[in-house]
Amino acid sequence: MASEVARYWQHAAVDGVDLLRARYVTHRYGRHSHETYTFGLIEAGVEEFEYGSNLLRAGPGAVALLDPDVVHTGQAATAWGWAYRVLYPQVCVVTDVAAELGWRAGTPRFPQTVLYDPGTAALLRSAHRAAECGDQLASSTLLMTALAGLLTAHAAAGPAGGPSPLTKAPDAVGAVRDLLAERLADPPTLAELAMLTGLSQFALLRAFRAATGLPPHAYLNQLRVRRARRLLDDGLPAAEVAARTGFADQAHLTRHFKRVVGVPPAAYQRERLQRAS
Repeated sequence: MASEVARYWQHAAVDGVDLLRARYVTHRYGRHSHETYTFGLIEAGVEEFEYGSNLLRAGPGAVALLDPDVVHTGQAATAWGWAYRVLYPQVCVVTDVAAELGWRAGTPRFPQTVLYDPGTAALLRSAHRAAECGDQLASSTLLMTALAGLLTAHAAAGPAGGPSPLTKAPDAVGAVRDLLAERLADPPTLAELAMLTGLSQFALLRAFRAATGLPPHAYLNQLRVRRARRLLDDGLPAAEVAARTGFADQAHLTRHFKRVVGVPPAAYQRERLQRAS
């Protein structure tokens, strides 16, 4: 059985786009969400993942289209594992292309999460391969072509100028989210959060999970990983990043980081710094 391999890097020609190419067998993504879109092409094997309240499978040739801030998981559905290519464009990258296509203001969404469309698969594969080869003109051109094709064929308009699902959360949940973001290294207890919001602990847990898809402690770890990525981008050592973001140690950071990003912090940072140099 082949070993697991993964590479996670930034697009060399288009700001705001990350890429992943991986073969996973035993790796499992924990429940998490991305601030970006997630556009994945399964090249071999089968991936199984929870997405919102659904359990989905994507086999060879499938394209997975995940909207921002939707909680999901990911693991192999067979003993062979799965191999795939993934594009992670920031929301502004996608909305800029949508505007060029004449869409009204709003954030596009993708109603169908897993689809089998050879044309769409070919667009994503070409854009991803060009980015991997480092051809900046070809990769930027093919990326814009792929995003336009995705929007035209599979997207629906989101609410014009509307807030994201998280910003629609009740005021109590918003206050908790803000406090967790401020206190990554010294998080409050659930009892403190309940006192802050005036809700019982059970009511707060239920409201928070309904709004974010995660309980507060899992949401906090997601915020920590997002902050850790920014610090690693700045070149800070992983041990210092772990301390600044509230992880117990570097091993604790590595475990949670890989469950969200798909690669350990050292591999992630190495690709970042190579691009910067």
